[in-house]
Amino acid sequence: MSLYSDYLAEIESRKAQNLAPKPIDDGALTGEIIALIKDSGSEYRADALKFFIYNTLPGTTSAAGVKAAFLKEIILGEAIVPEITPTFALELLSHMKGGPSIGVLLDVTLDVTLGSDAGLAKQAGEVLKTQFFLYDADMFRLRDAFKAGNAVAKGVLESYAKAEFFTKLPDVADEIKVVTYVAAEGDISTDLLSPGNQAHSRSDRELHGQCMMTPQAQQEIVALQKQHPDKRVMMIAEKGTMGVGSSRMSGVNNVALWTGKQSSPYVPFVNFAPVVAGTNGISPIFATTVDVTGGIGVNLKNWVKKLDADGKPILNNDGNPVLEQKFAVDTGTVLTLDAKGKKLRDENGKELVDVAAAFTPQKMEFMKAGSSYAIVFGKKLQTFAAETLGVEPTPVFAPNKEISVEGQGLTAVEKIFNRNAVGVLGGKVLHAGSDVRVKVNIVGSQDTTGLMTAQELEAMAATVISPIVDGAYQSGCHTASVWDKKAQVNIPKLMSFMNNFGVITARDPKGSYHAMTDVIHKVLNDITVDDWAIIIGGDSHTRMSKGVAFGADSGTVALALATGEATMPIPQSVKVTFKGAMQPHMDFRDVVHATQAQMLKQCGDNVFQGRIIEVHLGTLLADQAFTFTDWTAEMKAKASICISQDDTLIESLEIAKSRIQIMIDKGMDNAAGTLKGLIAKADARIAEIRSGEKPALTPDANAKYFAEVVVDLDIIDEPMIADPDVNNADVSRRYTHDTIRPISYYGGTKKVDLGFVGSCMVHKGDMKIVAQMLKNIEKAEGKVAFNAPLVVAAPTYNIIDELKAEGDWEILQKYSGFEFDDVKPKTANRTAYENILYLERPGCNLCMGNQEKAEKGDTVLATSTRLFQGRVVEDTAEKKGESLLASTPVVVLSAILGRTPSAEEYKAAVEGIDLTKFAPPKIGAMGASVHY
Repeated sequence: MSLYSDYLAEIESRKAQNLAPKPIDDGALTGEIIALIKDSGSEYRADALKFFIYNTLPGTTSAAGVKAAFLKEIILGEAIVPEITPTFALELLSHMKGGPSIGVLLDVTLDVTLGSDAGLAKQAGEVLKTQFFLYDADMFRLRDAFKAGNAVAKGVLESYAKAEFFTKLPDVADEIKVVTYVAAEGDISTDLLSPGNQAHSRSDRELHGQCMMTPQAQQEIVALQKQHPDKRVMMIAEKGTMGVGSSRMSGVNNVALWTGKQSSPYVPFVNFAPVVAGTNGISPIFATTVDVTGGIGVNLKNWVKKLDADGKPILNNDGNPVLEQKFAVDTGTVLTLDAKGKKLRDENGKELVDVAAAFTPQKMEFMKAGSSYAIVFGKKLQTFAAETLGVEPTPVFAPNKEISVEGQGLTAVEKIFNRNAVGVLGGKVLHAGSDVRVKVNIVGSQDTTGLMTAQELEAMAATVISPIVDGAYQSGCHTASVWDKKAQVNIPKLMSFMNNFGVITARDPKGSYHAMTDVIHKVLNDITVDDWAIIIGGDSHTRMSKGVAFGADSGTVALALATGEATMPIPQSVKVTFKGAMQPHMDFRDVVHATQAQMLKQCGDNVFQGRIIEVHLGTLLADQAFTFTDWTAEMKAKASICISQDDTLIESLEIAKSRIQIMIDKGMDNAAGTLKGLIAKADARIAEIRSGEKPALTPDANAKYFAEVVVDLDIIDEPMIADPDVNNADVSRRYTHDTIRPISYYGGTKKVDLGFVGSCMVHKGDMKIVAQMLKNIEKAEGKVAFNAPLVVAAPTYNIIDELKAEGDWEILQKYSGFEFDDVKPKTANRTAYENILYLERPGCNLCMGNQEKAEKGDTVLATSTRLFQGRVVEDTAEKKGESLLASTPVVVLSAILGRTPSAEEYKAAVEGIDLTKFAPPKIGAMGASVHY
């Protein structure tokens, strides 16, 4: 019992961390536990029995397979365990959520060769009626048994056709009593709920739960629960939006762990039904994750803009609207969520705000079922059963809302959703607001959430990727910086699982090809070879510049991998176009930041939040356009679509083909020939465009938008910096991405402690800008001296290879004090930086903050996407760390100067530099750019 002895030793080590025994996913360990259960004289038997019943993970884990097989022995009388009767064994199977457990239930229900008596078969059939997670092979067994005259199989199918697996669940309560807990003032980043630097522990739910917020906050939540045992804790972002930054399934899991309900008494630390709220609602990407866990997300609207006599917002000295409170939600406030009346009420029943958006018929179904994907599986199961029986499915589920406006054209996203819609009858054309089930073309899983995605796949009993998915990729970019012990344990396990599942993996479990730590979004942008595609990725920056891409939680990613589908409403769109011309000294990154600033000035409120940004960047290749679509996560948009011109799209697809071919040449394709298939699809799309059969995607001229924003390029005259404004007197205004300042604001005096050029926001052109600036300074000064560290991480290996071929890598090497070595990767985080150039391995590096960070209290100027507190740099007792975001030339010059440059210094430094340029689309395409 060596594995069991090791497990007992691990239990003792976890006790020191105040942790329970880790849930078991290993079949070999489960086998040893079963042997101890069978040994009536074993001193370990009592504990082994508890571990078997209460601490073994369900689904398709190897432990679940061994557990299900032993329960089958008990049910058939082949093994006798006094504490586990056949009836209790069936109950345990009912909580195992598919996979081996379904196989056992089907065996007992259908297979007469097992000698099951009729009563046992009927009992197993009753349990089978409660199950959601059946796959084709399972359903085909039921169908074949029904056709062979099996009465129990017929009864199970009749139950499925009525969706009794759903209708017999408890209804959502008409009233839900809550007690408030204000987690923070201002926007709440998911980093607060699940810190990036603790990503390694996400799959160990209890351990990861300890990192949510602070120990003090956790104690306060527990105290509220003791004071209000009949109420649920509602976690609130006061004066802000809840869950900005990423989907972060682990964040929702942590909230559910501390405030939700246990999913099953036999499955530890898997909770559901969290209740979260924000003055400005829930971030769109986070709202999807809340749905996955059957939770409730509330838009409080408890602070509103104060208006003058003319109805215009009153502004403070900083030009920001003055807010006034409509009602208080201070910690400890008792409220009622009136699910029936769809209102939020105070303790006395007074209506405070309408919350109908939180209790739509679809969301109520998610709450009742405990997750959104249970509904997806349930609908599929009901349809199959009804078709098998030759009957109509009983109307149980809320009908999909279908909005079709006669005479109204389609936005780009409406066109994509209509093209990919599944189950829409009669060729009906749907507009924004319609609920649509859509085919997913491309799926991405990143390495810090991948283990959770694997757990979700196991939990929903999936064993192979859906054949309707065109391609899927598992990255290694979030753990690229440091190959430490945590990564060495987690990543090979993840890559092996995903590779076996049918996903293209950054690392080869067999070690045949070189590890590729390229930033996931760059790879997904390359393997997206259709501008009509739908992409789902396990990261908020899944924002491709071809097709429409949605960042998602690990559960939604798992569902897309397993079924090839996703379900969501068609979002509204905001159209963004451009006028004027870029100044010669400006970089496209400045246009991206200026778009956000000009939108806020034109519209007053953030009209991008929760909507699609349809940006007309027809003259930019996909790599360059991605700088804009990527940043739309920081704009709080649901997603974005880049409208491209025919010639530009063809060139982007040709580049994508060449990069996919490099992946094939490295040996990364699988037995299914996924990558070869993507090249064929790209060729077919190029042929459609060239023939005129199907030009590049464009919206209809009479499409309807929520708003239209026109960005004036003429007035962008100096670099634009996104500033976390860490010392703003209004706490709610700190750490947002809405404070966009011109470089002159800093007067050339703001000290910069570290510069970072990297992340998904940069492309090959940015790396060439770094090289060009170093060459120019060396020519003028004779050498390059850094007054602050400059960390450079190219997003992909392809870019480095091209820079080497074009002679740009040499100057970077010349001035680097550190260059990554794939043969001997770093095994420990860097904790201090010198004033030198660091050439880091391709990947996320400082942007993620899960491995390396800047020194505490530093002022960082970076090309990345995140400026949340503690993400890139943590605070000290004396000084707040701050991460300002800017273009590559601003970052490089600031690292050389050790401070922000003046506008004049900047203009002089970029003279003659080939910056990333953009001109609004005109008739006829631009010539090719070097920036790809």
